[in-house]
Amino acid sequence: MNQLQQLLNAIDVKASGKWIVLSILVGIVAGIGAILFHLAGQIVSEISLVHFANYAPREALGEHSVFGEHGISDEEAFSPWMIVVVMTAGGLLSGWLVYTFAPDAEGHGTDAAIDAFHNKRGFIRARIPFIKTLASAITIGTGGSAGREGPIAQIGAGFGSALATMLKLSPRDRRIMLAAGMGAGVGAIFRAPLAGALFAAEILYSESDFEADVVIPAATASIIGYSVYCVSLPEDIRFAPLFSLREDLAPAATLELLPFAALGVILVAVGILYIKVFYGTHRLFARIPIPPHIKPAIGAALAGCVGVGLFLAMGEDRKVLAVLSTGYGTLQDAVTDTTSVGIGLLLTIALVKILTTSLTISSGGSGGVFGPSMVIGGCLGGAVGQWFHGLWPDLVRQPEAYAIVGMAGFFAGCAHAPFSTIIMVSEMTGGYELLLPTMWVSTLCFMMSRRWKLYSKQVPTRLESPAHRGDFLVDILEGLTVAEVYDRKRSVLRIPESMPLHQIVHALSTTKQHYFPVVDEEGHMVGIFSADDVRSYLYDETIWQLATANDVMNPTVVSVTPEDDLNVAMRAFTAVAIDELPVVDPEDERKLLGTLRHKETIAFYNRRLMEYKRAQEEG
Repeated sequence: MNQLQQLLNAIDVKASGKWIVLSILVGIVAGIGAILFHLAGQIVSEISLVHFANYAPREALGEHSVFGEHGISDEEAFSPWMIVVVMTAGGLLSGWLVYTFAPDAEGHGTDAAIDAFHNKRGFIRARIPFIKTLASAITIGTGGSAGREGPIAQIGAGFGSALATMLKLSPRDRRIMLAAGMGAGVGAIFRAPLAGALFAAEILYSESDFEADVVIPAATASIIGYSVYCVSLPEDIRFAPLFSLREDLAPAATLELLPFAALGVILVAVGILYIKVFYGTHRLFARIPIPPHIKPAIGAALAGCVGVGLFLAMGEDRKVLAVLSTGYGTLQDAVTDTTSVGIGLLLTIALVKILTTSLTISSGGSGGVFGPSMVIGGCLGGAVGQWFHGLWPDLVRQPEAYAIVGMAGFFAGCAHAPFSTIIMVSEMTGGYELLLPTMWVSTLCFMMSRRWKLYSKQVPTRLESPAHRGDFLVDILEGLTVAEVYDRKRSVLRIPESMPLHQIVHALSTTKQHYFPVVDEEGHMVGIFSADDVRSYLYDETIWQLATANDVMNPTVVSVTPEDDLNVAMRAFTAVAIDELPVVDPEDERKLLGTLRHKETIAFYNRRLMEYKRAQEEG
């Protein structure tokens, strides 16, 4: 670590070289973390679901299983209710790990990373990535309805934060490292390096704002993380997208943007339902008077009962078990051949997945919300696409396109991250033919969903972020001058330097003025004193009779001119710890023009800040 610090010190801290070195390190660890997390999830699944329930959740075609076909044949006895037992045990073990060693690791980790960026100076405890890896692998591996982006985002963010802390970097640099780690983890696990970089910069805010400082470090870390992760995959899928699409997928016709717009409205309505159910379930579990260690087990058991009950009620069609685990297998069917699933089954999976995800994560289980959002949006889009295909077969020829666009639009609206989601879905599917309708629907969903958000720790813009509060204070004040604030008409009582102390006391009793400029015979300012300075002389009658204003005043006057900006004035207020500054002529600093009060400056800044915020909202 000392050698690394020496290397960074040798590099100009303002140059990109420093961030390249740090981002490469973050990317390497995030890539290794993605490999270990994916492997841990498969090991847990093998020793729990496969061993006890003879069930292996289906995955996307681009996924790699280290256990091959798991040795399960269709003839073997499938134990659906054993899935509930396994999920309950997984929830219990996950809850014990999280609430015993790292309560910060509960829920979906992306929100925790966002909160650390804005409110905790970018600090994440070093143990969080390890606990998050184990707890999330157990939750997802035992069949919990959760995604991988939250855990891997917090794993990458945790390492970035820990490395910055060990190197004693500034809070600003630690925040950048945190975001770079978050982007690297997401870019690696979803094989979407560009989207990972944009995700890290965009997911921090709920409005259309970006954390510009994060983009280059996150892009570098995401490229390295993606490359490291892909090395662990077989050659045939090493750089392949996560989901495979039909080969004859064609761009959408211009007129088809109308049914795509209707899809956007439906996605927004279901997205609002998703958010309300998710946080409503969270509040419900928060009110249950039992130890938090047990709540994830209850949530997992209920989710398992819902999934297995639905499986039995729908003729034991295993595709419906997409409401549990990641659900990527059925989503793969939806984007490849939507008609192989059917409208009814797709709608059922989309709506029930909302409930099982809420039960799994909102109860305290460890997992992400991106993966379930992809399944919900994809299945919903596939169902809508089939319905429109039945109405207008000549216009809507490929209902699979609606599944792909639905994946992007749903999460873009829920997470308020349209740009990164558009790129992420394109990279995950390897298809850019649908870029136009994806942009169209994602933008519509983002605009219509602005009142609701899935990540509660997002702040609207950089202006509202505690991480940038000081930056915007300086930026706004630098655009304002003292001349705009100080009251030229206010009468300022000037004290002649020869005035005796007893006359000064009498003068003070006739005014509410607190600071008094001292002037010579020509009216030039030579010093200043406050009413508090006078009080120290009042109890010595000898000095009271002899002292003059020249004895009381401070000859070192810190002043400002009308041309100075308010940032200069604020620094002056801080430097001398007074509440009022003399305003002097820029040509003659001894010529007093008036005074600038600290309260007036802050009030003026607040007014300008509110005007700026209103302009941002109206714009």
